[in-house]
Amino acid sequence: MTSPILSGLVLAAGAGSRFGGPKALARTADGEPWVARAVRVLLDGGCDRVVVALGARADDARGLVPDDARVSVAVVDDWASGVSASLRAGLVACGDEAEAVLVTLVDLPGLPVEVVRRVARRPFDAGVLRQAVHGARPGHPVLLGRSHRPALLARLDGDTGARAYLAAHGAEAVECGDLFDGEDADRPPGG
Repeated sequence: MTSPILSGLVLAAGAGSRFGGPKALARTADGEPWVARAVRVLLDGGCDRVVVALGARADDARGLVPDDARVSVAVVDDWASGVSASLRAGLVACGDEAEAVLVTLVDLPGLPVEVVRRVARRPFDAGVLRQAVHGARPGHPVLLGRSHRPALLARLDGDTGARAYLAAHGAEAVECGDLFDGEDADRPPGG
């Protein structure tokens, strides 16, 4: 029996107004693109394939996405309408064959692969709903089973993501505070 397909999704479409530019173009101190790092962490953490949702300056950011047959890009034309547009486009691009989608943000360059493995642990089925928590604070990554996608997609609007849906549907909290603080990067390195 084959394992269910796990897709990863990197949300990287925003303009990064507080950051000073799109975070999809950011790099670590040693020069690794954040978007490439996020893809690597998802693949190393157990994802079978990864979709990167790009929006602001997508043409520039596309060149930072690893050239790998397991990786694809979803361009979010309406990215300026908020995170819901990125999440919607990314989930749709993951396709129906994925049993679950593991969602993370590009602005978590410190995300360890161990957190991805913990949240994405198998076995899981189409009804899985898990969220990393860091010291009891909800964060990313989030594991969404296929059966949740239609209801979540119907609720997405504006600049809100899946937080209310996860809370309303009793997402399993997976404590990861021992591995990572879960803080996103809102300022450029050294900024």
